[in-house]
Amino acid sequence: MYMKNKILLLGSTGRTGKWLLEELLPKQYQVNILVRDATKVSIQSDLLTVFEGTPDKVDDLERAIEGCTVVFSALNTARTSDFPWAKLRTSKDFLAKVIQNIIKLSKSYSIESVIVISAWGVAETRKDIPFWFRWTIDFSNIKYGYWGHQQQEKLLINSDLNYTIIHPSRRID
Repeated sequence: MYMKNKILLLGSTGRTGKWLLEELLPKQYQVNILVRDATKVSIQSDLLTVFEGTPDKVDDLERAIEGCTVVFSALNTARTSDFPWAKLRTSKDFLAKVIQNIIKLSKSYSIESVIVISAWGVAETRKDIPFWFRWTIDFSNIKYGYWGHQQQEKLLINSDLNYTIIHPSRRID
């Protein structure tokens, strides 16, 4: 009998992460999630294991990654609100720290693949975004998220990991 890969989903309490979790569980994937606050997880399933902590701390990530073969990250640099100039809630290098931790742990665990949701306007897609959006990125706090995605992509590209980088232009519910 074929056993589906066990997935570590990071960012599962965010807008995209919640959607991913709701897609994975009905397909019978075993999913580990690492969240700052377990009370924010409203989904319950025998296939879901919830770990409390933060993925920029290697010990927290190591507890959640055990037994997983795929890491799926829907993380972003968080601000206190969606207002583009809102104060940062995570460090500017949050995404880079997380990917560095994943790369470090992948040597000890059987990580077959890392999938990250980046952003439209990062790397080669920057040329595709309108001027006003580039200006907003350059002159607001969202620049740290874009910088973080750029850094995580560079780290993945220079690693030995099998990876997929997704540059969505928007999410439609």
